[in-house]
Amino acid sequence: MQDLPSEYHECKITVPEEFENIFTHFYFAENISPNPVTKTLLPTYQTILLFCFGEKAMMTTRENINLHVDQCMVFGPVRQAFDYTLPSKTSILVANFKQDAFFRFFGEFPPKNKSAVHPDQLLKENCFTDLWHQLADISSPQDRVHHILDFCRPYLQAQDPTGLLLSHFGNNQLNPIKVIAEQTQQTERNIQRKQKEQFGYSVKEINRYYRFLKAIKIIEEETGKQNKIQWFYIIEQCGYYDQSQLIHDFKHFLHISPAQYLKFQQAICNPGIE
Repeated sequence: MQDLPSEYHECKITVPEEFENIFTHFYFAENISPNPVTKTLLPTYQTILLFCFGEKAMMTTRENINLHVDQCMVFGPVRQAFDYTLPSKTSILVANFKQDAFFRFFGEFPPKNKSAVHPDQLLKENCFTDLWHQLADISSPQDRVHHILDFCRPYLQAQDPTGLLLSHFGNNQLNPIKVIAEQTQQTERNIQRKQKEQFGYSVKEINRYYRFLKAIKIIEEETGKQNKIQWFYIIEQCGYYDQSQLIHDFKHFLHISPAQYLKFQQAICNPGIE
C-alpha cells in the first residue's frame, strides 16, 4: 500500500430518485499522477459494472488472479476485498447495483468459474462496447453517469414479487425466508433459490456481511474522531461472540486483521459507507 498522491481524485456520484432502487451510487476515481496507484476495495456484496478509460486498469483477487480491464467488465457479487491498480492518466467509473437490480438488468450473474466477464457476453450483444465508445467522448463523470442511466432504461425488467418482498424485508429479528414462504405459500427452499438466483447471495451470507460492515462503520467513526478503538465495545455492539470471531470475519472479508485494517485504512476504498 502507499500514500495516495494529491493527483489521485475520487468521488461518489448519487443517482436520481428514479434509479435509487437500481444503483446505490456511482464511484469515480482518476489517477493523473505519473505513477500507478493501488488501492483495496472493501467487499460490498454488490455486483459492479466497471468502465475504464486510459490505460488498462488491473484488479487482483485474493487468489492472486490478475484481471486486466480494457473497456468494461462486470464483477461480483463482491464477497471479499480485492486490490485495483490505476496506471497514470487512467480513470474508472463504477456502477454499484443494488440488491436484485443486476439480475433485473442482465437476467443472470457472471458464471461462478469466472471472476469477471465483459457485459456483452451476458447480453449477447455489443451494446456495452458501443456504450464505452460513447462514454469515452464525454469528459464529465456526472454526464457519463446520466448517459449510462439513459442507456439502462430499455433493459430494466420489473421486479419479481418475491424479490420485492425480500428487498423490502426490514425486520432483523425474523427469518425473511420463513416469513415470506408463509406469506406467499411457497416452500422455504423455493424462496432460498429465488434469493440466491436474483440477489447472488444467501440471507446468511448477507447477514454476516452486515455485521462486519457495522464494525467497519464504528471503526471509521471512532478514527474520524481520533478516538482509541475499543474492540470489546465493537464486539458487543455488533453481536460478535468474542474477539476471535471478529478477527475471523476481518480475515474472511479483507484477509487482514483488525489491527492491520487500522494501519492500512487510508489505502482502502469503502464505497458501501455513506
